[in-house]
Amino acid sequence: MFRKTTTALILSLAAPLAAAEPVKMCVFDVIGANGDMYNMVKDYALEMKAHGVDFELRPYTDEGVAVGDFNSGQCDAVAATDLRTRPFNRFTGSISAVGAIPTYDDLKTVLATLAQPKAAKLMKQGDYEVLGIVPAGAGYLFVNDRSIDTAGELAGKRMATLDYQKDAIHMVNHVKATVVPSDITNFAGKFNNGSVDTAYAPAFAYEALELYKGVGDTGGIVDYPLAQLTIQIIAKDDVLSDEVAQKSREVAWGMYGQAMDLILKNEKNIPQEKWVKISEADIGGYQEMFRENRLQLRDGTDGASKVYDPRMMSLLSKVRCASNPGASECTAANRE
Repeated sequence: MFRKTTTALILSLAAPLAAAEPVKMCVFDVIGANGDMYNMVKDYALEMKAHGVDFELRPYTDEGVAVGDFNSGQCDAVAATDLRTRPFNRFTGSISAVGAIPTYDDLKTVLATLAQPKAAKLMKQGDYEVLGIVPAGAGYLFVNDRSIDTAGELAGKRMATLDYQKDAIHMVNHVKATVVPSDITNFAGKFNNGSVDTAYAPAFAYEALELYKGVGDTGGIVDYPLAQLTIQIIAKDDVLSDEVAQKSREVAWGMYGQAMDLILKNEKNIPQEKWVKISEADIGGYQEMFRENRLQLRDGTDGASKVYDPRMMSLLSKVRCASNPGASECTAANRE
């Protein structure tokens, strides 16, 4: 009896010292395990070891499969673009709202705010929690004809549109372009082989997905950010304690500089002559069109679904008006 009791006591004392069960994470990177985003998640995982979390990373080149495996319980967490993770948290999934974050300075303010402990309650929705947000770069319009540089020029053009991205579909319909349903694995091929006239992607896709082939000699990249894309780490709510989850968000925020270095390097690597500059007047027109669309996608009006979280729309409006108080939206009666 004494021996059994002693053994049980030793085992109970040893239990906390045993290595924690690895947290399996599905990680999307269009390049796979050699991609910049995967390597950044590796750096995040390494830093989280110091906080008692051992992540076991599994690379995926198909984002839909990565999220599907997370949904089916094969992974405890997933790292993917907010376009795919939006169903897990509508608030953080609204960061990529069309035209809502026009500059990287504004993006920095937004992500710094979301990493604060006071934002922790907004990181949970249902059974899921956001463990970190890292920039993936502004999304730009790639065109096969440089004359496609205004909303009016998009009418009738074929646009590769992610078939699960309701806000993009609404926007394409708004400018009277033609939606060509696509996904992350085939949109680049469609643009490169001429099946579509335009595609939407961050700058890294110019080289990594060979979008320079679709741009060719006559096309370009419209030099205005349509949205700010992010990689978000989502986990089941019970995977980490509240304290460690908050530490995780702070670790991810600490990688902002590293992520931005990669983003700016990719943008700089695009030949200068490929960028299509647009006038200030056209930018003003774009901004108002985007704002109208955001309101529709917030409220579910004009044929739009309710995609954007009103709380995020309000936060982003405050950030924009703090950096550009003279903008017409800042005194609009229907300000976000």
